[in-house]
Amino acid sequence: MESFKAYIIPTLTVNNAAAALEFYKNAFGAIELMKNIGDDGDIVAEIMIEGAKVVVADEAPSHGNLGPDKQSSISVRIGLMVADPDAIAERAIAAGIKVVYPVDDQDYGYRLGHFIDPFGHHWEIGRPL
Repeated sequence: MESFKAYIIPTLTVNNAAAALEFYKNAFGAIELMKNIGDDGDIVAEIMIEGAKVVVADEAPSHGNLGPDKQSSISVRIGLMVADPDAIAERAIAAGIKVVYPVDDQDYGYRLGHFIDPFGHHWEIGRPL
């Protein structure tokens, strides 16, 4: 059997996948790898952000999948580790991401900032120091 390394691909549930895809392209330079549009118009797409794969999917309430904008709290933050977090953060801010705290050197060994995208997902954009 061929060797296989496990990896995680997060799925971001959103209330408008078409708009989210455009936002992630503008904010992070995401590249669309695959997009499936269902008979009901709902989208599931795979994107790549600087080599990291992410799935973006429309909400599916019948399956318990709701975007964070429909919930009172979040349980996951997306850590986007990139070579130049300052440049990516500036691009995301220009695209409309909300700053919780800007990219800066943190005491715990990262240059990192915390942001919330228009769909309610929390992003920590940074790199190890």
